[in-house]
This record gives sequence, C-alpha cells and structure tokens, in this order.
Amino acid sequence: MANPSAVCNGHLHHHHHQKQNNLLKSGIYKKNGITKGTKKNGISNGTLYKKKFVEHFEQAPMYVAVFTFLGFGVGTIFGYLRDFMRAWGLEKRNVATEREQQKDFVPLYQDFENFYTRNLYMRIRDNWNRPICSVPGPQFDLMERVTDDYNWTFRFTGRIIKNVINMGSYNYLGFAETDVNALKTVTVELQKYGTGICSTRQEMGTLDKHVELEKLVAKFLGVEDAMVFGMGFATNSMNIPALVGKGCLILSDELNHTSLVLGARLSGATIRIFKHNNIQSLENLLRDAIIYGQPRSRRAWRKIIILVEGIYSMEGSIVRLPEIVSLKKKYKAYLYLDEAHSIGAVGATGRGVVEYFGMSPDDVDVLMGTFTKSFGAAGGYIAGKKDLVDFLRTHSHSAVYATSMCPPVAEQIIRAMKCVMGLDGTTQGLQRVRQLGKNTRYFRRRLHEMGFIIYGNDDSPVVPLLLYMPGKIGAFARRMLEKNIGVVVVGFPATPITESRARFCVSAAHTREMLDTVLNALDELGDFLHLKYSRYSKSSHPELYEETRLELED
Repeated sequence: MANPSAVCNGHLHHHHHQKQNNLLKSGIYKKNGITKGTKKNGISNGTLYKKKFVEHFEQAPMYVAVFTFLGFGVGTIFGYLRDFMRAWGLEKRNVATEREQQKDFVPLYQDFENFYTRNLYMRIRDNWNRPICSVPGPQFDLMERVTDDYNWTFRFTGRIIKNVINMGSYNYLGFAETDVNALKTVTVELQKYGTGICSTRQEMGTLDKHVELEKLVAKFLGVEDAMVFGMGFATNSMNIPALVGKGCLILSDELNHTSLVLGARLSGATIRIFKHNNIQSLENLLRDAIIYGQPRSRRAWRKIIILVEGIYSMEGSIVRLPEIVSLKKKYKAYLYLDEAHSIGAVGATGRGVVEYFGMSPDDVDVLMGTFTKSFGAAGGYIAGKKDLVDFLRTHSHSAVYATSMCPPVAEQIIRAMKCVMGLDGTTQGLQRVRQLGKNTRYFRRRLHEMGFIIYGNDDSPVVPLLLYMPGKIGAFARRMLEKNIGVVVVGFPATPITESRARFCVSAAHTREMLDTVLNALDELGDFLHLKYSRYSKSSHPELYEETRLELED
C-alpha cells in the first residue's frame, strides 16, 4: 500500500503513479482464482467474512408502489388546485411571495421548488421539530402544541406530555443521562474551565483536556494519533477538502451522509458515485480510473479515495468493509471511513465496524467518527497515522477557523469512553455495548415476525420500518404519539419517493418492557394502517451481486 502520509500531501506523488502503472502491467484484471462474490446478502463472501453477514432489503408488493405513486399524484393535483385558489384570493396565502416592485428581478423564491413544501410537507409538518423539555434518554417529556391553521403555525397549550418512550434519538449506549454521580467529573470541569474556549485550536484554544481526549481516542481506536473537532458535521465537510483537491478522484457511496457529500464538493476533486454497498460498481469505477486516468489529459489521478460510512443512517445497513479494504489494497487507493453511527454501537467492545469485522485499524487510512451518538456529547474526530493527524493540525479548516470543543463536552466524552473501555474500574460500558446488541436483535426479530418490511443489517441499531404511502407518514407518527411513543418519520426528498419510512434507533437504555410496549403498539398500528407488507422474501437488491466474478485480495 502507498505511504499513509501521502493521503495528506497536496502535491503529486511519483511513487503512487508508479504503483498505478505497475497494476496495469501486472495483469490484475485477469482471473486469479481469488475469492468470488456472492449473489445474496447474508451469504459470506468466501473467507473475507469471519461471521455471517445478514441484511434485509425486501421489496414491497407491486400494489404498494402503485398506491404510493397514486397518493403523491392525488396530493399534487390538490396542490395545484389550492395554488390556483390562492392566486385568485379564494384561500389565504401563507407563503412568502415576490414583491410586485421586484417582479423583473431574479426571483428569490422559486415557486415550483417550494410546491412540495407548501402542499405536501405542510400537511404533516406537525410530526417534526417537536420541542422536548427533558434529557433525551430512553424516555423524555414533550411540550404539547396545536395548530389552528393546518400546520402553518403552532401554539403551545402549556401541557407537558410525560414519559414518552424515545425511539428516535441516537442515544445508542444510553450516555445521554442526568445522573448526578455519572456527571460528577463533568460538573468539576465546568466549574474549572467554564463553558467556552473563545478561540481556535491553532491560537489559544488547545487545552490539556483536548490533549487528554485525543490520546484516549487514539488508544480506544488502536491508532497512532487522533484529532478532535467541536462539530461532527464539520469534521467531514471541513477536513475532506484538506485531504484531496483538484486532480484527485473521490469514489463515494450513493447513500453517503450530506456532510461527506458537502466535503467532497468543497474539495474540488472529481466525484464519482457507486451504488450503495455494491462491490462490483466500486471495482468498475476503480478499474476505469486507473486505466483511463483523468479526463482529457489521461494523466494518472494524484489520489483516489473511497468514502464510505460504517452504518448508513437511513438504511440501517453496514458497510461491506472486508471487500472494500481488499479492493483498496488491490488498486492502491485510500479509504475514508465515517463511523458516526457505528463507533460504540457495533463491535464486541464498541470499537465500530473495524472491530465488528475483526480487522485492523491500519486497514483504514482515515478513521472518522462523532461523539454525538454513542457518547452522548458533541463533536467528532479523525484518527490514523501520526503523519495524517499532524497534517490536519496545520491544514484543517476546522483547526484554523472553528472554535474549539468546550471543556465540559470533552470531559463527557472522556467519561463515556473510559466507561466503554473499562478504565473507570467497572464493566458497565461493556454491559451497555452487549445490551445494545441484545436489544437490537430482539427488536428487529420481533418486527420481522410481525410481518413488517425493515431494512438493514441484523446487528444495526438503526431500524427503518417501511411505510411507503405518503398519507401513512403522518397517521403513523400521530398515532404512535397518542400511545406515548416518540418516533422519527422520513419521506421524500430525504428518501426515494416510494420508500417513506419510520426510523427507530435502539438504545442500551431501553428496557425490555419499553421495547415490548413499542412492539405491541406497532403490532396494533400495523394492522390498523395495513403496514405489514412483508412476504418474507430475501434482498430486494439482487442486482448488487448478480455478477459471479469478483476478484479480491486479502
């Protein structure tokens, strides 16, 4: 593999070019009898996987797709009718409009672009942005609100809805808590350092707490060094441009998070998209990139970097890391792994998908993760070789311009991470990791048995339950809240138009009684809304592994 420090250098590396050329000369495109691919998810790919890898992407019956499109069609027709009535003053216009004096200017509000928001989203807007007035633990308190104008505005009634079961927060290990004893060290640091830094890392914003946290993160991940940032989103969007630029190639999974997409776009590098978790699609792009090089000039790419996530937050799927690492090594590319949802949530000791697959951290060039989920805090990290981290300390936009992580947040991360590692003298952290795994498998198994279509890996705590039809999005969330259960519902354009869903996030803090309460409510609501579409078929993505040829190297 190329020198890991090369990933953080902006200039052209002759040794990288030489290795790309050697690949072409060595006949790597011939069949070498190496591990073959598989046609179905859930069947191990040769010797690459050390455990069974099971994912579900079942297709709904055809009539569901027909009624889903019909639902959007009816909503669109009524939307145009209501726009017509607003234009003629027959219905009150609540949306922003252009001033008559500026009619010849370039419009600020693109009317068609806002059509969906005005006429479809507004009908079910009450299911989002609900204000919570307690810690978002396994249960929370909710401020009741009502609308008098069909969700254009809301008013609070003054009533608090108590003890709503929280099935939407990313509180995987239950560290979003207010226990006085647990937060004792955080309180001490708050009194010692205050709440803010008021400076960047490169100026007066590096504290001993940051150094302590970075050493702990590196030890936790088993790498040489790490750097922490105050915002998880910016960890991706502000650091990817420091690693790649013009003349570089980014190969990005089609379902990557917006922070990865934004970072890739800001970098100025060429971006090519491969199908979600599709190893054939990725290999085809890698092969073409090496054979044809850059457009027009046909020069070799300065760097090729693969961007993937550990757990995909809308699909609940886990990256096929062993196969991607094999491709990375075979084609001498770099790998950037976003473990925002997987760090702490999977792996025998919570060390993410690298541990989950029994791999070495050295197999991944750039390890990224956030502290906003499993650790109940804020911010993110990038870890790997010391050369990489030292480069980012100088060139990262976050290090240069962003305010440092506040000390109480850093202490919360240290507290939680030490607990997971067992450095607090207890086994509580390991128990949380194991409890999360048990809760996840139990919740997913019960939903399968009930007949719901759910997406993702059996070990993923992100559990998407497919609703499909637009009218059922609002009905599902409202009826669940009536049963004192808070859920997150997602629809177009955040998902494909035919795949609206509810997304559950399982936590180690959920008791079996809480999960059974939710499951019983889902069973009843599934019958009422006719949501049990499953025919117990296998993956709905057979095209991912239709090809029998897959040449990989360990």
